[in-house]
Amino acid sequence: MSQILKNKVLDDFILWNNLKNGNEKSFSLLFEKYYRDLISYGNSLCPYEEKVQDCIQDVFADIWLYRDSLQDNVIVKAYLLSSVRKRIARLHERDHVFRKTTTTDVLEFLFDFSIENRLVEDEVTAERVLYLNKLLNDLPGRQKEALYLRYHQGLSVDQIADLLDVNYQSASNLLHRGLLSLRKEWKGSIPLLILISSGVF
Repeated sequence: MSQILKNKVLDDFILWNNLKNGNEKSFSLLFEKYYRDLISYGNSLCPYEEKVQDCIQDVFADIWLYRDSLQDNVIVKAYLLSSVRKRIARLHERDHVFRKTTTTDVLEFLFDFSIENRLVEDEVTAERVLYLNKLLNDLPGRQKEALYLRYHQGLSVDQIADLLDVNYQSASNLLHRGLLSLRKEWKGSIPLLILISSGVF
């Protein structure tokens, strides 16, 4: 683990435990730190931005209300993304958009990848990048979501498995199959993973 990542995890650990002890400033800092990521992910699962915002507000309200019962050792970003996903799934169930269910499998991943062109070095590569965007967006929803969580949200395979409610091997397979499909088609001069990790949302 890099020193920057270690510091980030440590910062989250301190903020989380301060929050658990009733520190409103730490609560606000975590909200501000992850709000944009949660909005981006929430919008990929629900097309109604106001409802996504409400879900995120509800997640944080519950965190504050039930802070005494929160676990100590939490990867905060993964926990928040998972909580938002579950809240949106309950919203869909309540609104009867999907059949009644107790799982989050019903959620359709709506995010459209848009690889940034600042890394593109020539016109041929630019055309290939446009094609890569299409390939990414044509992937099955679960593969697409797994790639998004891994390369844009920075989650580990274990965290993706927990979030998607699958085992480690299934999460690893989703990532592997998605990348395999892309590598079969990608002939550009820029490494595939650099492009996938450079999207702008």
